[in-house]
Amino acid sequence: MKAVLLAGGLGTRLREETEFKPKPMVEIGGRPVLWHIMKNLAHFGITEFIVATGYKSETIKEYFLNYEAWNNDFTIELGVRDSLRFHDAHDEGRWTVTVAYTGEDTMTGGRIARAARYLDDEAFLVAYGDGLANVDIAALQASHEAAGTLATVTTVQPTGRFGVMDIDDQGIVRHFREKPITDGWINIGFFIFEPEVLGYLDSSSVLEEEPLARLAAEHQLSAYRHTGFWQPMDTYREFRMLNDLWNDGSAPWRIG
Repeated sequence: MKAVLLAGGLGTRLREETEFKPKPMVEIGGRPVLWHIMKNLAHFGITEFIVATGYKSETIKEYFLNYEAWNNDFTIELGVRDSLRFHDAHDEGRWTVTVAYTGEDTMTGGRIARAARYLDDEAFLVAYGDGLANVDIAALQASHEAAGTLATVTTVQPTGRFGVMDIDDQGIVRHFREKPITDGWINIGFFIFEPEVLGYLDSSSVLEEEPLARLAAEHQLSAYRHTGFWQPMDTYREFRMLNDLWNDGSAPWRIG
């Protein structure tokens, strides 16, 4: 199974980090968020990646073009072509990465449509490139196959932004719940799509609007309920929190 990683957004709410790089290249523990997502997918056997880029695409291209040099010792005889030799190895040696520029202002569905030429005629995974989770990808795949739908979306029940108080008729606070879990479920990405889903997309599609709504109306969209860790990286505070989790060794998404 191949994975399409949506890595073209502006990240305007994280301007401290994204002025000079796309949000998926913001570093957590010295590695881009994109790397962390790929590392987790590789743990479940997904090692063929299509990175759909847009804003500051050149940063992502440079990262993967120079990946071997940044992650290995090497020897080079200056002035001699083809003399470069890398020493040792790294765990990402089996990854295949296609970096596909999909437009500066293209929306999510449009990015998938524009990257579709690199897909095969089989189910594929799509993930947002700006959040971290410990989704069990094997369980997601099994859920998708059991549902028999064209598409499956991973969902969570988020916590509320504010604490909630239960107040009686006399104005006395009976209970206080700090950021309780809400009743609804929200989309966190980590989709599995059958090839037919590409027929619901065009180069201007917003995946989360008409395509998913149409799939739902046709009873072709199932939900995988994730009850573990998930954290988007939309603000500087969230960026700091994710780094703290990684640096103190408690990152739930950490593999190995």
